Amino acid sequence: MMEAPDPADGPIELSIVMPCLNEAEALASCIRKARGFLDASRIAGEIVIGDNGSTDDSAKIARSMGARVVLIEQRGYGAALMGAIQASRGRFVIMGDADASYDFSALGPYVEKLREGYDLVMGNRFKGGIAKGAMPNLHRYFGNPLLTAISRAWFKTSCGDIQCGLRGFRRDALLALDLRTTGMEFASEMVVKAALHKIPIAEVPTTLSPDGRSRPPHMRSWRDGWRNLRFYLLYSPRWAFLIPGLLLMIVGTAVAVWILPGPRHIGRVAFDVHTLLFAVMAILIGFQAVSFAGFTKVFAISEGLLPPDPRVAALNRFLTLEVGLAIGAALLLAGVAGSVYALIVWDRRSFGALDPFEMMRTVLPAFTLLTLGCQVTFASLFLSVLGLKRR
Repeated sequence: MMEAPDPADGPIELSIVMPCLNEAEALASCIRKARGFLDASRIAGEIVIGDNGSTDDSAKIARSMGARVVLIEQRGYGAALMGAIQASRGRFVIMGDADASYDFSALGPYVEKLREGYDLVMGNRFKGGIAKGAMPNLHRYFGNPLLTAISRAWFKTSCGDIQCGLRGFRRDALLALDLRTTGMEFASEMVVKAALHKIPIAEVPTTLSPDGRSRPPHMRSWRDGWRNLRFYLLYSPRWAFLIPGLLLMIVGTAVAVWILPGPRHIGRVAFDVHTLLFAVMAILIGFQAVSFAGFTKVFAISEGLLPPDPRVAALNRFLTLEVGLAIGAALLLAGVAGSVYALIVWDRRSFGALDPFEMMRTVLPAFTLLTLGCQVTFASLFLSVLGLKRR
């Protein structure tokens, strides 16, 4: 077998990166296959192990087999990978778990796609083949399909297996994404940010084998599944907060307008001021959700977590602080007018007892307008703070 070019003789084309935390049982097999691939393919490459605090012989094994070990103090799957990627020297990087579940001798399709110009190449285990016992049924039939479906619907990704751990990318393109997460959600963040920044993504079939360790995996199904879902919610305020908030406001307003003139009946069921109270609550909670979606989006863009959005920029040009304050003031004045009217009605009754069913139809709209006026005012002020330019 012809050996791969010595990286010392020129630039490194490919870095094969593996995160490692006590992987002594399987690490040697992974490094041997990765080295065999580099030699057989005649690729100038290196193998980088991101050691995340192993207490076994993982680091010693890696060094003895010619791999470069990078010590990563910050704990977490994402932290270990990001540290190793930053320390890598290749133009391309292929990352994969060091548990022998991925075949590092079959990286040819990844390299081909990277050379064709794709910035991210994802593996798809459902197309390549999942060996018996390699993936728990909970992950295979529920967790992975659910997270993949959400990523496709919310972020327009093209991936069929968003949690596949074997993937390749152009190093400088990945570093430009400025990935922030340190746990298992790192895998999702990579794909989501790549889709949002519209970088070229390809997908190739890959296989998954049972891991070669006798100990349980580091991953915890429900904990890490929730961390991924939480990441999606925070990165997609439109689906998590904006749309639900708008629906609450629309439904709440429709029900309030329907009930405001008087009691309504559907069959034998009567709807009165008690239902009106819940409609008002829906309006106020819905506005809070819509506001939070706006705060999240503006903050994420200003911090570089999300790419600039032309629609947000256009909305910001229209909904200035002055416009927001004017809308808030108008709502407050309308609420004050309603409150004054309620006070006049009470005065006509000599400030005595009132019919609660009648008065609630006056007081609740005034209360809603006053509260919305305050919320719009404070939301406008906070958005203006988020928009301040900083050095």
